[in-house]
Amino acid sequence: MKKPRLSFWQIWNMSFGFLGIQFGFALQNANVSRIFETLGASVDSIPILWIAAPVTGLIVQPIIGHMSDKTWGKLGRRRPYFLSGAILASLALLIMPNSPVLWVAAGMLWIMDASINISMEPFRAFVGDMLPSEQRTTGFSMQSFFIGTGAVIASALPYIMTNWFGISNTAAKGEIPESVKLSFYIGGVVFLAAVSWTVFSTKEYPPDELLKYSSADDSSKQNHAVNSEISDKSNFIKNGLIWFLFGTVVTIYLAIKNLELGLYVLFVGAAIFGLLQIIVGVLIHQKKTKNGFVVVINDFYSMPKTMRQLAFVQFFSWFALFSMWIYTTPAVTHHIYGATDTTSALYNKGADWVGVLMAVYNGFAAVMAFVLMWLAKITSRKTVHFISLVIGGLSLASFYVIKNPDILLISELGIGLAWASILAMPYAILAGSLPAEKMGVYMGIFNFFIVIPQITAASILGFFVKNLFGDEAIYALLLGGASMILAGILVMFVSDVDEAKVL
Repeated sequence: MKKPRLSFWQIWNMSFGFLGIQFGFALQNANVSRIFETLGASVDSIPILWIAAPVTGLIVQPIIGHMSDKTWGKLGRRRPYFLSGAILASLALLIMPNSPVLWVAAGMLWIMDASINISMEPFRAFVGDMLPSEQRTTGFSMQSFFIGTGAVIASALPYIMTNWFGISNTAAKGEIPESVKLSFYIGGVVFLAAVSWTVFSTKEYPPDELLKYSSADDSSKQNHAVNSEISDKSNFIKNGLIWFLFGTVVTIYLAIKNLELGLYVLFVGAAIFGLLQIIVGVLIHQKKTKNGFVVVINDFYSMPKTMRQLAFVQFFSWFALFSMWIYTTPAVTHHIYGATDTTSALYNKGADWVGVLMAVYNGFAAVMAFVLMWLAKITSRKTVHFISLVIGGLSLASFYVIKNPDILLISELGIGLAWASILAMPYAILAGSLPAEKMGVYMGIFNFFIVIPQITAASILGFFVKNLFGDEAIYALLLGGASMILAGILVMFVSDVDEAKVL
């Protein structure tokens, strides 16, 4: 049995929830650095405060993916997670801009990101569940459209509040402007409403019916044996010892040299990853192989070839994006507007303009989502992704030479092109290589290659900005541009096993 093709409106409804999810992410990306600076954070400390977001995704997404693979209830397989995450994220959006001190804001970012991840991860697997292979590019492109549309509105909300409705974008020292607070309140309502639309307008295939479709999929048959086999315990113990010793030795060296706190995160994380592998080896020795923790770590090492190749593309793509999200506000306000006082009208004018810039690249991404789908049909997904990433990298690097804020709008078009492709092409390429019965857990594991570069960026960029770049955030954007171009080159080495079915 082959999955039936879905209509345009069915794909629309199943993707609509991403409008709300991106409201949350866009408000976070465009305003959290501003909130941190307002509450007293220094430029070089901002990345470590952002560390909550990728660490949360690293932990939450594979767990939610594995759980959703095994779930079936009144709301189906993936939809219970859509709804519960949306409720929690909406509450976090209401609380975040009222943070009285910096540590509360950092904690709320952690909670908000965990909640958004609970909603978001199953949406990726949802496309694999519901659509036949020849419609998956359409499905992920539709998600890109809603991501772009939601982000346009959400990113521009503080600017709209101030310039259309006259709501103040300045406040006393240490206080969040009213324009930002109202934007977050609106975001909380939209998040819950949009996700609820998908939850109650879309029905999922029951497990037995999905299994019939899965059995007819040759790629699923091919991957099933590999992905279900538990590796020997000695492999986990050996690899775990290597990672643990490496992370521990480097962490001790950093402590002796009294180097930046952010660097500890990266290498302590390596040591923890090693320890987790050792634990998996012990559990396998005890024949406790049905444990979800063992399954996730084992599947990580049993990834299909295409997924391994895409991992490198994702790493450099998302390192660039995280550099942009962390440092666009200080780069634009300091390098282009020449403002460093967070209470000044000039600084807040620049920060509002960053929201507009974020809206432009997301808006262009929404338009280009369907154009890229057409281009992938007449060329290939790899070609589209290569061109998009190279243009995006050059556009991000152009912030260094542009002095007129208005001209940055042109750069944002190139970044928007890259963003549209990043949100669709890797997932469309990946889905064809995954077994249907593990779609959720592998989409969660694939998120490792989004959050690991973010953790890397949060760990090292603060050190670079302070010690190598003289506290000039603009150089972080240059580094991000180079990283995105490298990702574009690497995509040409990826094997797209499902390419012949692209629409």
